[in-house]
Amino acid sequence: REEEERLRNKIRADHEKALEEAKEKLKKSRDEIQAEIQTEKNKVVQELKKKDSKPLPPVPLPNLIGINSGEPADPDIQEKRNKIKEMMKHAWDNYRQYGWGHNELKPIARKGHSTNIFGSSQMGATIVDALDTLYIMGLHDEFREGQEWIDKNLDFSVNSEVSVFEVNIRFIGGLLAAYYLSGQEVFKIKAVQLAGKLLPAFNTPTGIPWAMVNLKSGVGRNWGWASAGSSILAEFGTLHMEFVHLSYLTGDPVYYNKVMHIRKLLQKMDRPNGLYPNYLNPRTGRWGQHHTSVGGLGDSFYEYLLKAWLMSDKTDTEARKMYDDAIEAIEKHLIRKSNGGLTFIGEWKNGHLERKMGHLTCFAGGMFALGADGSRDDKAGHYLQLGAEIAHTCHESYDRTTLKLGPEAFKFDGGVEAVAVRQNEKYYILRPEVIETYWYMWRFTHDPKYRQWGWEATQAIDKYCRVSGGFSGVKDVYSSSPTYDDVQQSFFLAETLKYLYLLFSNDDLLPLDNWVFNTEAHPLPVLHLANTTLSGNPAYR
Repeated sequence: REEEERLRNKIRADHEKALEEAKEKLKKSRDEIQAEIQTEKNKVVQELKKKDSKPLPPVPLPNLIGINSGEPADPDIQEKRNKIKEMMKHAWDNYRQYGWGHNELKPIARKGHSTNIFGSSQMGATIVDALDTLYIMGLHDEFREGQEWIDKNLDFSVNSEVSVFEVNIRFIGGLLAAYYLSGQEVFKIKAVQLAGKLLPAFNTPTGIPWAMVNLKSGVGRNWGWASAGSSILAEFGTLHMEFVHLSYLTGDPVYYNKVMHIRKLLQKMDRPNGLYPNYLNPRTGRWGQHHTSVGGLGDSFYEYLLKAWLMSDKTDTEARKMYDDAIEAIEKHLIRKSNGGLTFIGEWKNGHLERKMGHLTCFAGGMFALGADGSRDDKAGHYLQLGAEIAHTCHESYDRTTLKLGPEAFKFDGGVEAVAVRQNEKYYILRPEVIETYWYMWRFTHDPKYRQWGWEATQAIDKYCRVSGGFSGVKDVYSSSPTYDDVQQSFFLAETLKYLYLLFSNDDLLPLDNWVFNTEAHPLPVLHLANTTLSGNPAYR
């Protein structure tokens, strides 16, 4: 109570001070203001220079288990695994030749490609995203090429507006994983530099970060299309794993504090039906429209609650409780069985359930399986079964197409089940979520059908998405002569090919007791935090 009162007074005082300053500013001439801004800017630049040069404290590397093993004994499995490695090499070599340094590759036009999530600059997203996959596949020459580019060319002081979420999961996640796997300091240094550039995004009235931040100026804003200027649950809720590791590696609690502040704020809020809406306004701290989804806009928030608990060596029980509460509400309100007996996860929109499931939602099968152990009331068997049912539904969405590749979204209405209805939902852009679920289900059950399904997907990708200049998404999975979208997504190398490779490897490669995968499939080690700088934090006691 006293704490709250003190905070309230502090906020009031800060607010009044800001008003006073604003009044003062308004009295000044334009030139004076320009001069002041320039001074402030210079101060910030100097500070950053000082910061950048400060060496990072030495921290013990967690005990890293299973980073270059996994060779299957069965020659048939070995052959399949080698095929997947060959596909990775095809994707990488073409990017190396035609798109090097660009964020992604256009495999048909054979040139670089970039989308607005990476801002306007060439940041080599594919390189950073692919590093850990190259490493575990033993493609060490390629790994070294990537490392060299990062060392010489990866520069974050560019005047470019980037997605905080995408840069966190792909760049910070990719750099941290590369650091833990290889022990090369350059990756740690770059990850910490970049993280410093993301921190200004948290300068909002609530501490809920903006969706986008300019890496040079630190100015943040939200996506124009999001509900009433809201931030998105899956974006501000998918920072925890990376930020905890940043605090671990730097000894600086600022990152940990930012994500714990978000968690505390979410815990205090009312949740309609126990569900978390996808939109939250960073100015007012109120929910935007009440739209809830385990697919895009919501998905990885739930995943990171579970993974926060796993990554803390199961000591962060607060995260586990939030996860359990959330999936209980999801099961009650969003999960249904279709007339044809397929279990699916719908979306809550404007007070009713939309019977549609996105490809992105298919990751949830793996999540339920991963969270089965440690669930409430002895429900481990139930959640493993639920994971299996979702895997089956998502496999059906692949099996019911011409190409045997899944559409972006599929309906469960009337006679139509697990099939896309709208033309703009029939595309496949090399997404990993279904394969990710096959891999988790394989690890937990060793049911051979998951390898069979994974192999079906591998063959379909190789047959219909492979072109001489790399791999491309296709615009219609129900057409026997599909058109290409001409983009080789960075997540194809980071996730799709990694999960396939792991599916055909032994369990001793990146064992789940020691590694937790971020939402871009970048493996981060479980932190046994009793002996580190974070042990002062109550969540880790």
